[in-house]
Amino acid sequence: QVQLVESGGGLVQPGGSLRLSCAASGSIFSINTMAWYRQAPGKQRELVASVTSGGTTNYADSVKGRFTISRDNAKNTVYLQMNSLKPEDTAAYFCNADVLRVGVMFAWNYWGKGTLVTVSS
Repeated sequence: QVQLVESGGGLVQPGGSLRLSCAASGSIFSINTMAWYRQAPGKQRELVASVTSGGTTNYADSVKGRFTISRDNAKNTVYLQMNSLKPEDTAAYFCNADVLRVGVMFAWNYWGKGTLVTVSS
């Protein structure tokens, strides 16, 4: 089995920064795309940013220029550096990954349980 565990959430003032981490563990052969999603209260889950195994990144328009996604393939870990945070960034942030497990012919999509980010003064 594969587990994704997020960390780094918390309370931050507007204009502040946070760095989220998500570590994947288990019987992993390789990981394709890794991504961060978020879900605010009463809203649908939305893609924040993604990064392929080759390093190609994609961002939601609302976070471009403020958030940076990166990954450490050796550690099976993805990061989200969030700067210039706004109250509207408040949400539960979820890690997502397409994982090819050892001995399995195709990749499965996995989710973490989420970490809460609150931006408030």
